[in-house]
Amino acid sequence: MTSERVRQALSEFVRERDWAQFHTPENLAKSISIEAAELLECFQWDDEADEARVREELADVVTYCILLSEKLRVDLDEIVLEKLALTRAKYPVETARGRSTKYDAL
Repeated sequence: MTSERVRQALSEFVRERDWAQFHTPENLAKSISIEAAELLECFQWDDEADEARVREELADVVTYCILLSEKLRVDLDEIVLEKLALTRAKYPVETARGRSTKYDAL
């Protein structure tokens, strides 16, 4: 999911600043939530969000997700595909197509 180039750049960035010491799973999970809230804030009052700010906040969310996955030794591609398989079972095409209804109400 994430290129090796991105992973290496991120690893080098963290190593140069000696920040890995602060990257506990708990701190990274908190950071994901905080950055996701900042992303949501871009759309707080209307749908016309500042594209540059949205890109920055989305990058922050993804960055912390990558760092957490590496800390937990979790393969992002693998877990996304596993979750997609579970979600497919919850939302069969024949009942979910074109609907936003939660799976337990389909």
